[in-house]
Amino acid sequence: MTDRTTPRIDNDIYNRLADSWWDENGFLHILKTLANPWRLPYFQRVIRHLEVEPRGRRALDVGCGGGLLAEEFATMGFVVTGVDPSEPSLDAARAHAAKKGLIIDYRPGYGDHLPFANESFDVVYCCDVLEHIRSWDAVIDDIARVLRGGGVFLYDTINRTTFSKLVVVKLMQEWRLTSIAPANLHSWDMFIKPRELKASLERHGLRSQDIRGMSLNVNPVQLVASARLYKTGRISGAELGRRLGAKEGSNLALSYMGYALK
Repeated sequence: MTDRTTPRIDNDIYNRLADSWWDENGFLHILKTLANPWRLPYFQRVIRHLEVEPRGRRALDVGCGGGLLAEEFATMGFVVTGVDPSEPSLDAARAHAAKKGLIIDYRPGYGDHLPFANESFDVVYCCDVLEHIRSWDAVIDDIARVLRGGGVFLYDTINRTTFSKLVVVKLMQEWRLTSIAPANLHSWDMFIKPRELKASLERHGLRSQDIRGMSLNVNPVQLVASARLYKTGRISGAELGRRLGAKEGSNLALSYMGYALK
């Protein structure tokens, strides 16, 4: 998930913290218990709705990191390829897949220059990635190129709102008492409004079908308290994700997910 053009955001953390993808005490593992329970059921529901039979279908994970979602799609029956510029993250992904007996093809590469032929995949998904890349529109363009006609694109990202700035940047990243994320993990100006993403999808031949939001299952006081517990080492990253309890909803103010068809 490293961006080659943006000095303001620290995407090198995916190299430095690669060992934490599958470590329940690690920072990157928070995504497994926070984000996957929100987005995975939605993606599975979309796949069922579209009557996509996973067995033998090729799926591409753009910005796969340590394989948190790639393993879920492989377990569903897809033939999964994961691409990411972070070699340490790919090493972690390969090691964990081997431990689980999963066959996943992990390759180095960037989302705006995917190393695949046109119309190579039935399903492409890109999660926790677009908000880290200045050239995210070029990523959408190349995803459209490698997606087969009739294929489905699944995604999630962070909305650029006052609320997302407060929660994701200020509370989680900048405020000393509650900051749990590495400095410069996110830059608020790089968050993407749904209308901006939808326009990009349409521009590159992807028809937006649905957008759903995310809400946390805690109030502001509980959010701060949970962040403090994790920051002081009293709960694991996995437990923090579970406590925050991200769930699907209609409110797009924080994060949102959706799908489009080619």
